[in-house]
Amino acid sequence: MATDALSPEYREEALQKLRSTSAPGGELDVLIVGGGVVGAGAALDAVTRGLKVGMVEARDWASGTSSRSSKLIHGGLRYLEMLDFALVQEALKERGLLLQRIAPHLVKPVPFLYPLTKRFVERPYVGAGIFLYDTLGMTSGNSRGVPMQKHLTRRGTLRAAPSLKDDAMIGSIRYYDGQVDDARYVANMVRTAVHYGATAVNRLSVVDFLREGERVVGARVRDQETGEEFDIAASQVVNATGVWTDETQAMVTDRGQLKVRASKGIHLVVPRDRIQSTVGMILRTEKSVLFVIPWGRHWIIGTTDTDWNLDKSHPAATSADIDYLLEHVNRVLKRPLTREDVEGVYAGLRPLLAGENDSTAKLSREHVVAHPVPGLVVVAGGKWTTYRVMAKDAVDEAARALDEKVPESCTQTIPLLGAVGYKAAWNRRHRTADEYGIHVVRVEHLLNRYGSLAGEVLDLIKANPELGEPLPGADDYLGAEVVYATTHEGARHIEDVLARRTRISIESWDRGVSAAPVVAELMAPILGWDDARVEEEVRHYLARVEAERLSQEQPDDVSADAARLAVQDIAPR
Repeated sequence: MATDALSPEYREEALQKLRSTSAPGGELDVLIVGGGVVGAGAALDAVTRGLKVGMVEARDWASGTSSRSSKLIHGGLRYLEMLDFALVQEALKERGLLLQRIAPHLVKPVPFLYPLTKRFVERPYVGAGIFLYDTLGMTSGNSRGVPMQKHLTRRGTLRAAPSLKDDAMIGSIRYYDGQVDDARYVANMVRTAVHYGATAVNRLSVVDFLREGERVVGARVRDQETGEEFDIAASQVVNATGVWTDETQAMVTDRGQLKVRASKGIHLVVPRDRIQSTVGMILRTEKSVLFVIPWGRHWIIGTTDTDWNLDKSHPAATSADIDYLLEHVNRVLKRPLTREDVEGVYAGLRPLLAGENDSTAKLSREHVVAHPVPGLVVVAGGKWTTYRVMAKDAVDEAARALDEKVPESCTQTIPLLGAVGYKAAWNRRHRTADEYGIHVVRVEHLLNRYGSLAGEVLDLIKANPELGEPLPGADDYLGAEVVYATTHEGARHIEDVLARRTRISIESWDRGVSAAPVVAELMAPILGWDDARVEEEVRHYLARVEAERLSQEQPDDVSADAARLAVQDIAPR
């Protein structure tokens, strides 16, 4: 088994390594708290500088904000209107790196139409903005990784997107951004950090920070699977907990705190055949922008931008949120979407740096790194696309306080696992399909999820052909992917597989209900579950789906939150 495999056996070994940090001379250089995209990025950044690194996550990798984004790797066209050129340029540089060097197997170009509705003045104005967007993408010293803009007439727009109303626009501009399966990316980055020597454990929550006087010297953690508590010693602790920044920081100090406000964004998933279009769309609303994003055999429609002050682990979409998105997208569609067209709904929280402004839509997307007390670095704010820069800045700050000289960040040159050899594997996909006796479409699906590691999944099917069967109610995904998620990607529960290692919970009409028993049976022998545990896991997942469905029928945040909280995370054993 690969040294980077996040298997149950690896987790036990990693727990033992973290326990041993309390022994004299055993302390970590850096402990990362938080297993989202910034935490995983910081772990990879620190370990590739030669530091001794640990990372803990209270729930599952990317289980918070990092798996509930719009799935876009983009510069942010709307920030150009705010004249925030530096932020856009930084994000576009990162987009180029991710598309071409760091993760070409996971980050892909995606085309969008920007509809034009006003004659004469709008095309030159918007065209100049998108031209600037394209140009900023070339100033980073990297290739942009996506094609340049193209102006389309009204007829050309309707040819690209026949579902648009004839009078919805007078023309459009097609431009490109990037797209990513956010949860897969984070799990892959955790594995990459482990490959380079980091020690990473999920379902391990921080209950307190260790202190020597004013200085933070580690953390006390609780294993959510067993209830065991122990100490982890570290020279520096990096708090990368996103919307939980205020709570984790408050364990140490109330002085000089960064304040983070949570902004809720919801997304709808609908089947691809409900909207006839070869491209995505970006639409203006009175508050922000609305994206209609191609997503395999589906569309993702989002997002909203509203304050959220309730439970941060399970943000809930309301009936009003869903109606808002449907109303706005239907303004431009010939055949309106209805509730019956919605396959999946998900809600996430953006960690925005709190300011004087009352509107979350106008709060800063730039990040801040602080050192509120010795031994503790806090990183907050930012956006998904610029995670690598945030991680670098946080590790730079931690490195300044370490005794030895620490090398500069090198993550811009480090491909994630599965990236190296991906293009060659893609070019020989027909031969691979012949060799394994499966359809080339299945091989393409695996290559786009695992890159050059797809052979490891195919080998599981070769050893047990039954694993080549699709999961019930989710034809895109194979049984082998469930096994691989459990043996290589750190999945501990059904929800980890159905919501994050795959996207069945938002892509299938029944939200994974029919797949859940099969998934549990595949996971059971690997994790040592008995029949009672299998039943408990399935029962909990079905209850979670029911609670989410109920929350999405509620009129407001308070009632939606109450409905969703009827089922909390699966209880520790």
